[in-house]
Amino acid sequence: MKTRKAEFAGSWYPSAGKECEQEILTFIKSGKTPVLKGSPTGGIVPHAGWYFSGAIACNVIRCLKNEAAPDLIIVFGMHLHPKSPPHIMAEGQWETPFGNIEVHEELAEELMELFEFNVETPDNFVQDNTIELQLPFIKYFFPDARILTLGLPPAEHSLKIAVKCAQIAEKKGLDTKVIGSTDLTHYGSNYGFAPKGYGKAGLDWVKNENDRGFIDTVLSLDPEKIISVGCKNHSACCSGAAACAVAAVKQLGGANKSELIEYSTSYDKHPSDSFVGYAGIIF
Repeated sequence: MKTRKAEFAGSWYPSAGKECEQEILTFIKSGKTPVLKGSPTGGIVPHAGWYFSGAIACNVIRCLKNEAAPDLIIVFGMHLHPKSPPHIMAEGQWETPFGNIEVHEELAEELMELFEFNVETPDNFVQDNTIELQLPFIKYFFPDARILTLGLPPAEHSLKIAVKCAQIAEKKGLDTKVIGSTDLTHYGSNYGFAPKGYGKAGLDWVKNENDRGFIDTVLSLDPEKIISVGCKNHSACCSGAAACAVAAVKQLGGANKSELIEYSTSYDKHPSDSFVGYAGIIF
């Protein structure tokens, strides 16, 4: 079975399993305890380097762990525009420092019979951090689960793919968890977006208005609105992934409650006029 090599290991996160585990254990110690009871079905995670947002992503994925190990983890991600084609990793496995994760090829095949995709393989793919940064956490907490990774643009037809993906997983009797990968507002000269100027005013606006508005929209569990708000306000780089995660979780019957477990920005780690917001949400 061919393997898609990890491209960000050793730079955005450690390349060795022992070093990854050390960071994960540190992340767990710093993690906040969710208020929601029961077993979450899915969540929203950020995808910057682990130094900046690894703790948030780790603790969202950790919250999905319960006594029954899932068969399948669906991961939505990729930086796409509304007119971008959907992407799917259709075969093989993904490399992580803890060992490889197998793609659920049967589920991928059924989806490809219903929808048109830009089909990726271990030898032919678009470099992407949004999904890869989550894989060591997934392998660590769910060592036996298979995954299906989808890049779905912020467009209404993506929601149909997400719902159908969940329906097929249900039909196959798979215990399924869902992850949507997105960072929030990219603010400052590095990103060509600074409507409130620089300094404290810009930082406060991002934290208290722009990012908060997107977070509240995700918490409302309205996939269509997640896409529209994220695109209109430039408040999420992958609003399609977030919306599709919500749509899939709702299909699986697990999105009747939502909770923000942590929020931060890259400014908290590295003060700068250019910074990015990060949120961890569970459903």
